[in-house]
Amino acid sequence: MTNSGASTLRTVDSTTEELEFNRLLRSAAILVVDDEPGMRNFLRRTLESRCALLEVAGSAEEAEAVRLRYHFDLLLVDIRLPGLSGLDWLGKLRDRGVRTHVIYMTAYADLEMAISALRSRADDFIMKPFRAEQMFLSMQRTFLRRQIVRENSLLRLQLEQMNNNDGLLADSEIMKTVLALIHRVAPTRSAVVFTGETGTGKATVARLTHRLSRRGGGLVTFNCSGQDNETIDRELFGYSKGAFSQADKSHDGLFVHADKGSLFLKNVDLLSEAILIKLKRVLEEGLIRPLGNHRDISVDVRIMASVSTPVDKLSANSVRPELAFQLNALTVQIPPLRKRGDDLALLVNHFMEQQATQMRLAPVELLHRDWQQLSAYGWPGNVRELKNIVQRCLFLGELPVDSLQSTPSADQNHDSEGFPLTWTMEQVERAHMKAVLKSANNNKSAAARILQVSRKTLERKQVLWLSEDEN
Repeated sequence: MTNSGASTLRTVDSTTEELEFNRLLRSAAILVVDDEPGMRNFLRRTLESRCALLEVAGSAEEAEAVRLRYHFDLLLVDIRLPGLSGLDWLGKLRDRGVRTHVIYMTAYADLEMAISALRSRADDFIMKPFRAEQMFLSMQRTFLRRQIVRENSLLRLQLEQMNNNDGLLADSEIMKTVLALIHRVAPTRSAVVFTGETGTGKATVARLTHRLSRRGGGLVTFNCSGQDNETIDRELFGYSKGAFSQADKSHDGLFVHADKGSLFLKNVDLLSEAILIKLKRVLEEGLIRPLGNHRDISVDVRIMASVSTPVDKLSANSVRPELAFQLNALTVQIPPLRKRGDDLALLVNHFMEQQATQMRLAPVELLHRDWQQLSAYGWPGNVRELKNIVQRCLFLGELPVDSLQSTPSADQNHDSEGFPLTWTMEQVERAHMKAVLKSANNNKSAAARILQVSRKTLERKQVLWLSEDEN
C-alpha cells in the first residue's frame, strides 16, 4: 500500500512538472546553433511546432547576427563549431552580461570539456547522438530552474526596492540614474520640480523623496488643476474667521498642515500670478499670511512640485521668471515608459503578482508574441496605463491586444498639428485645450474665447481631466 501511494505521488509530481514544462515551452524562443544540417533539421522538426519561435544557425557568427534581432530564452549550441567555438562564443556573451540559458550539445565530451562548460555557466550539456526525449528532459530541467531563479530574483529585487525606493522598480540605466539623483537631493531643503508625461509616476517619486528626506512632518499633496484661484488660496494658505461671508470659523491651510514636512503641488505651473507671488514668498522667507489675517505665520515646509509644461518653457514666461528659476533649482525628469525598455518586464511581473493577489486571480502566463506586442507598443499613458493593461489581462485571462493596436510613441507618427494619428477625438480635444490655456497664460476667460466655448465648459473639462489623471 505504501509503495503504491509513493508511486502515485511520483506520477502526479511528474505529470505536474511536464504540464508546466509544456506551458513554458509554448512561450519560449529558442536558437539552435549547429554546423551539421542534419542536426539542425532534426531539431527544427522536433521543436518548431512546440515553441513560440525557433531560429537556426550554422556558426557562432551567424548565430550572433540572429541573436541581435530577437530575444531568445534558450540557446542550443554545439560546442565544436567552425570559426568561433560554442564555448568561446558563450564566454563572450557572458562577458557582455548576456544571461540567456544555454544547453551544449557535443559528441566529444570529456572531463576537461565538462569543466569548461560549467565555467562558462552553461545550464546543461547532452551527448550526441541523442533522442528527442533526452533533449526535452534537459530543457525541462533548464526551464524549471530558470523559472525558480527568476521568481527568486524578482522577489529579492522587489523586497530590496520596496525597502529602499518605495516600490519604484528600476532595472534600466535611465531610471537608475533618476533614483540616484533622488537619493542625492532628498536630504536637502531645496524645492524640487518633477517633470514628465502623464502617468510616469511623479507623485510616487515625490513620496519617495519625502521619505528619504527624513523630515519630521508628513507629506501633504494638493492638485492645482481644475480649481479656481480663491479656492486654491484658501486651501494653501488658510483664512481667518470672517475673512469672507462663508468663513464662520478659521481654517488652517495646507502649509500649516505640512509644517516640518513636505508639500507636493501637482501642476504648479497652472497657478495664477497672485498665488505664485505668495508661493515665492514662502520659498524665500518661509512665511505665509492667511486670508483675513494681519500677522504672518512662520512655516518650515519643503516644497515639491510637478509641472504640466517643461520647466525651460516655464522659465521663459516673463510673468514669473524669478519663481520659475527657484523652482528649477533642482529638477528631476521622470522618463516615459517607452524609454525604460529594461523595466517593462520587471513592471509587468510586479503588477501581475500584485494585482493577482489583490483580485484573487491566477497570474496570466504571457506568451512570446505577447511580450513582442508589449515591447512594440508606444505607452502614451506610461506606467499608469501599463498597470491598467495588466489588470485587464487578469480579468480576460489573456493580453488585451485590442488596447495595444500600434499606438505610436509621443515622438513619432504625428499629423501636421502635432497629435499622434491614432489619438481619439477626446485626446486631441484635451491636448488642444491645454495648449490654448498655456498660450493664454492660463487665463481661462481668454482661453474660452479662443476656443469659442463658455468658461464653465472649460472648467468642467478640467475637472474631468483631473479625475481621469487621479484614477
